[in-house]
Amino acid sequence: MRTVFVNGEYLKENEANISIFDRGFLFGDAVYEVTAVLGGKLAEFDNHMNRLKRSLGELDMALEMDKDSLLAMHRELVVRNNIEEGAIYLQISRGAADRDFLFPSDETPTTIVAFTQEKSLIDTPLAKRGMKVNLVEDLRWQRSDIKTVQLLYSSLMKSRAHKAGADDVWLARDGMVTEGSSNNAYIVTYDGEIITRPLSTDILHGITRQSLLSYIQKEGLKLTERAFSIEEAKAAKEAFVTSASAFVIGVISIDGEAIGDGKVGSMTKALREIYINETLKALI
Repeated sequence: MRTVFVNGEYLKENEANISIFDRGFLFGDAVYEVTAVLGGKLAEFDNHMNRLKRSLGELDMALEMDKDSLLAMHRELVVRNNIEEGAIYLQISRGAADRDFLFPSDETPTTIVAFTQEKSLIDTPLAKRGMKVNLVEDLRWQRSDIKTVQLLYSSLMKSRAHKAGADDVWLARDGMVTEGSSNNAYIVTYDGEIITRPLSTDILHGITRQSLLSYIQKEGLKLTERAFSIEEAKAAKEAFVTSASAFVIGVISIDGEAIGDGKVGSMTKALREIYINETLKALI
């Protein structure tokens, strides 16, 4: 049984609880981060905490714990749960107060919870075979840059995709791909150009995206940050996604149409290897 963290306490998961008046429960008024664990150490922790700080700031939400305290808590959860590979989920809500659309007073303490998930991240069947995605209209609220827990639409679309035999969805708006249900989207042209949508309020400012783009530039590969169309995606040589727990995963088909030769491409494989190797060097 896992040990989890709730508001400063380490508890067995069946003993943990939060108030029914918590605003994360009532309004989705909460943000989160997922930090990968590799070899019992944390990946990209500082970058995740920097994004957390940004999300909190965008929502005028306070945080009682500083970065050092959050780091100590993450490490303690790794030790207590004996996690070698997996992830730590951290969620911060505005706290518990009687239901009202207005934010509660600044004196209301936030709710902080965290727990571990043990799973393979490097050696995964999906990374080897690639994922199949279906295209759906992007009907989410238009602040996708804030990592909130408002994930119902993405969850609904991904669940429907699974029922239809796909692994995930790519969301599109006005004929242009925005991102995946929980990942950033990329294509690779037959000229070797890597294309991904630029940062804006339309997409999550992915931590894996941020690091991978820096590695791409260091390798001297051709990179363009611009929106790409559904037609371009289907005509690409390769496609892939990035996320904190999947790293780099190839996309082998869109709406049942094969991308390239229908297999994970050589560029995607190389980028996954580069990302994993660089990440392993910087674990804390």
